Amino acid sequence: MLRGRWALPLGAVRDSVGAYAELSKFGIVLLVLVSSCSGFMLAAPLGAEFPWRQGGAVLLGVMLLSCGASALNQVQERERDALMGRTAGRPLPSGRLSLAQGTLFAVLALAAGALVLWLGVGRTAGILGLAAASFYNGLYTPWLKPTSPFAAVPGAVPGSLPPVIGWVAGGGSLTDAGALILFGILFLWQMPHFWALALRYQGDYASGGFPMVSEAVGVEGTARLILLYALGLTALSLAAPSFGLGGFASLAAAALLGWRLIWLANTFARRPEDRRGWLSLFLFSNFYLLLFFAVLVGERLVRHAVS
Repeated sequence: MLRGRWALPLGAVRDSVGAYAELSKFGIVLLVLVSSCSGFMLAAPLGAEFPWRQGGAVLLGVMLLSCGASALNQVQERERDALMGRTAGRPLPSGRLSLAQGTLFAVLALAAGALVLWLGVGRTAGILGLAAASFYNGLYTPWLKPTSPFAAVPGAVPGSLPPVIGWVAGGGSLTDAGALILFGILFLWQMPHFWALALRYQGDYASGGFPMVSEAVGVEGTARLILLYALGLTALSLAAPSFGLGGFASLAAAALLGWRLIWLANTFARRPEDRRGWLSLFLFSNFYLLLFFAVLVGERLVRHAVS
């Protein structure tokens, strides 16, 4: 009897938590946290002076800001999401959450994230977090994305700021070469990642009224652009050790990962009609970022341990 009494409320709580996690795009948020954590670990002093408090604050602040920005994005695009098969089941168009619930969650998460960064890390981190959210929700979502097929290029700016926020939280400066390289890596990485996904769902995006780069330059042109950005990403990753980010292991990782990424991008550029090409490219782009950041951080930790 007791078990049956609790089954309904526990099920409702589970469904509600799942809906808010989906509203937050929590899978994407985890990738954002990896990039911000990497920036922090590459700048923070290691050993007894390691800034644990700032590390916890930057992760919590970036997580809340990312959840809030993603939720507000879904609030802003709820009508377009209802028109696309890929997104029609999201919490707002499906009715699992109301507009008021989604808006309140987004506003509270954004405010809490900015406050945590400002008070827990510092003014610069707080300003960067607010700038990223403002650009994403105030410029990219309502204006760039619905009007420009190349919106992903300026839209990559806010997505490139989390590792810089982490770098600043670790004690680094905005003008450090490391911060600029991390920003550049994230910026260049987003185009092969997003454009490969956009080619898969170009029909869905068209239903939602979003212009895609393939409409402007064709599928073949999009594939060539992906290859161009893959070359730039590989070049910058190879240059990172020259500016103090990583050493031989990072250089080797950049070379191997870059070779694979360029090979996949070139294969796709030569045979853009092969639907398997975009999937291989999209999946490997995720692997590229995670592994390269892991090697950068891991090499720094190993060097400290043996020094």
